[in-house]
Amino acid sequence: MKRILIVEDEKTISELQKDYLEINGFEAEIKHNGHEGLERALTSDFDLIVLDVMLPGLDGFAVCKKIRELKEVPILMVTARVEEIDLIRGLGLGADDYIFKPFNPNQLVARVKSHLARYERLVSLHEQPTELTTIGRLCVDHTARSIQLDGVEIQLRAREFELLAFLALHPGQVFTKEHLYERIWGMDPASDHTTVTVHIKKIRDKLSVNGIEFDSIETVWGVGYRYKKQSLLA
Repeated sequence: MKRILIVEDEKTISELQKDYLEINGFEAEIKHNGHEGLERALTSDFDLIVLDVMLPGLDGFAVCKKIRELKEVPILMVTARVEEIDLIRGLGLGADDYIFKPFNPNQLVARVKSHLARYERLVSLHEQPTELTTIGRLCVDHTARSIQLDGVEIQLRAREFELLAFLALHPGQVFTKEHLYERIWGMDPASDHTTVTVHIKKIRDKLSVNGIEFDSIETVWGVGYRYKKQSLLA
């Protein structure tokens, strides 16, 4: 039975989340403030964390940052705030996805199932033979889940790696934000484009080293993104 930690200060909402998760076969535990949620997340093993942004004591951003420093557990942030800067901040700190209040509890369950399934697929990749994709100065090791640029390993978070690896596997092919969100996050793309944009920016920033801009991922305006067949960095 998969264990879910809910960190939510509104008791009505947290109990509703817990009920729906348990109906769908999950074991769910609730903490009502940031400090308690962080302590529980770090001292016990959970398969996924549902984390509210606005929490007493320690907000969801701070909790997410601390958890991500030590664990790779999927984090689904819940917020009533829709400012793009908040999305960028949360995703930049390591959150895997957002869900906005008010939401249908069945949507929460669907998101939880999707992230758990994707995490299990990522774990299973370590049992497969080594697969390498080399394009220009970039080398993607799909088994070790590592990226090297000019032979130097670049640290990427799980979704950043998946997104870059997918684009590098299909050089020259244009993908819409909707397609990438559905392919990498495994969910209905209708409600979220910002997540993809933020992750593309993070990838570009992390791979821009020694004063050389990483421009292998092209923005195709009005369409989406593609990885250059022949990078200017090659």
